[in-house]
Amino acid sequence: MAWMGTPMSWGYHTVQEVCVARPCVVQKYGGSSVADVARIRGVAERIVQTRREGKDVVVVVSAMGNTTNELLALAAEISPNPGRRELDLLISVGERVSMTLLAMAIQELGEPAQSFTGSQSGIITDTQHVAATVVEVRPHRIRRALDEGQIAIVAGFQGVSQTGEVTTLGRGGSDTTAVVLTAALEAEYCEICSDVDGVYTADPRVVSEALRLDDVPLDAVMSMARSGSKVLLVDALEQAAKHGVTLSAGATSKASGSGTRIVPGPTPDAVVGVAADSGLWLLPSGAEPSGFRGAIRAQLADGRIVVDGRNLPDPSTWGVSAAPVATVSAVGRSVVSDPDVSKRAMNAVKSVCSDATCWAVGDTWTVMVERQMATEVERVVHAALC
Repeated sequence: MAWMGTPMSWGYHTVQEVCVARPCVVQKYGGSSVADVARIRGVAERIVQTRREGKDVVVVVSAMGNTTNELLALAAEISPNPGRRELDLLISVGERVSMTLLAMAIQELGEPAQSFTGSQSGIITDTQHVAATVVEVRPHRIRRALDEGQIAIVAGFQGVSQTGEVTTLGRGGSDTTAVVLTAALEAEYCEICSDVDGVYTADPRVVSEALRLDDVPLDAVMSMARSGSKVLLVDALEQAAKHGVTLSAGATSKASGSGTRIVPGPTPDAVVGVAADSGLWLLPSGAEPSGFRGAIRAQLADGRIVVDGRNLPDPSTWGVSAAPVATVSAVGRSVVSDPDVSKRAMNAVKSVCSDATCWAVGDTWTVMVERQMATEVERVVHAALC
C-alpha cells in the first residue's frame, strides 16, 4: 500500500495539525450490534458514555443486521451478473442508513454527532470495485468535526476511488476502515465491538474450557485469524501491524475497554490458542492450481492442494474431485520449534483421528483432518497445549 507520506503526515495535515487536545479513540460496531432500533440506541448510550469520560470518539459502523445480504439478493433478482460499479453503489447504502440513524440516536441523548460516508471521511481506494484496497487516508473532515466537539460517525466498508467512484472494501471491510482511521488520526486505540467479549484460546462455542485472553500480541492474533479464528479479520490486523495500531476486541454489551487488548508485537513461545477452519477442500495431486489463485491455503509435499472454497463457485463446477476437509492450528513458537510440544499435539490428534496430515510454518502448527472431525480435534489439541 502506498500511503501519502508517513502515518504522522497523512492527508492534508502536518503532525502539529493532527495532534489532539483530548485523547481520541475509534470504536467499530458490527451489523449485529446495530441490527434494530433498540440496539442502535444501546450503542449510542455506550458511545456517549465514552465521550463523557473525556475522550474524542470516532465511530465506524456496519450495515444493520443482514442488510448487505438483502441488497445483494435484490441485485441477483435483477441480474445474475450485475455490474460491479452499480453493485458498489447499491451495497454502500446499508452503512449510510446505520450511520445516520446512530447519529440521530446520539443527538437524542444530548451529544452532538455528525455522520460521514466513506468518501466524506477521506478513505481513498484503488479502482477495484467490490474488493477495493485503501491507498490513502485524508481525514480532514473527521478532524474538523472532532475539533468542533462532535462525535464522528463513519460509514464503514466503503470509500472513494482515485477516479471519484464509490467503492467497497469487501466482506469485513468496516474493520479495515476503523484501523486505517485510527492510524491516520493517531488515536489511542481501535476498539472492535461485536457479540464476542474478546479473543479466546479457542472458539468458546466449541471448547468449553477456552479462556479469554486479557492481552495478546498482534502477530499471534494475525496467525489465529489466518487459521480460521473469526473474531478479527486478517486484512484489518495486517493494517494494524503495518501502522502500529493497538486494538481492543470486546463485546458491545460490556463496558468499553473490558475486552482483549491486542498490542503490536511478536508471537510468544508459549501456545496462545487453537483455531479451526472448516471451509476447506482438498484437491488431488496433479490438479491445475491456476484456477484457484487467491484461494490456495497450502500445497502439500505429495502435490495435493488445500483451497478455501468460500469465495469460489460451487465445487461441482471445478472439474476436479475435491474432498471436504478442515484444519486445526495451534499458534505459538514452541509448537513449531520444540519437538516435545509438537509431538504432544500430534499424539492428541491421533487419540481421536487416524487420518491426519500436519505441517508447520512460522509460528503455526497445522493438522488437516476430515471435516467432520474438526470439532473433536480442536478440543483435544486445546486440552494438550493450552
